[in-house]
Amino acid sequence: MPQDDQLIFADHVGRFYARQYGFPPMAGRLLGYLLVCDPPQQTIDELGQALLASRSAVTGAVKLLEGYGMARRTRAAGERSDRVGLDPASRQPQNFDSAVHEEHAALFREGLALLADAPPERRAPLEEMVALAEFLAGRLPELLREWHAHRDRLRASGRSGQGTHQGEDAPHDRR
Repeated sequence: MPQDDQLIFADHVGRFYARQYGFPPMAGRLLGYLLVCDPPQQTIDELGQALLASRSAVTGAVKLLEGYGMARRTRAAGERSDRVGLDPASRQPQNFDSAVHEEHAALFREGLALLADAPPERRAPLEEMVALAEFLAGRLPELLREWHAHRDRLRASGRSGQGTHQGEDAPHDRR
């Protein structure tokens, strides 16, 4: 059975993800709980009992988190139920794909073309959005390289707390 402080943490994560990313609160609560629960992989029924939620609410939250690459289901040989846990790839930085920002810039330039004859003050918001998207597209690859170097130093020093080997999650990096 979860400790009260684990449920409070799960609720805090749920509220943050609802406010910041528009997640249903249950999905954020599930994510928070998966970060601190023991054992780290649990069945849908165990998660429902721990979070005081229905099986369907937990299942829906699992599906959403799976879609974002944050959770995954596994099943050991001979078991009848899936176990849900954090996806190891979820420890990797998200939204570092510069192509997304390049696409944003292209969309905003398309909008600017529609305002070709408009006064500068009318064009200014889109021009700024183009500039931001181009800036992010240019900087994110370097930030990702910096993060990987920093993470590798943490792991080498033993301070990351993950005990993961450097190359273990490289195939899941989102660039």
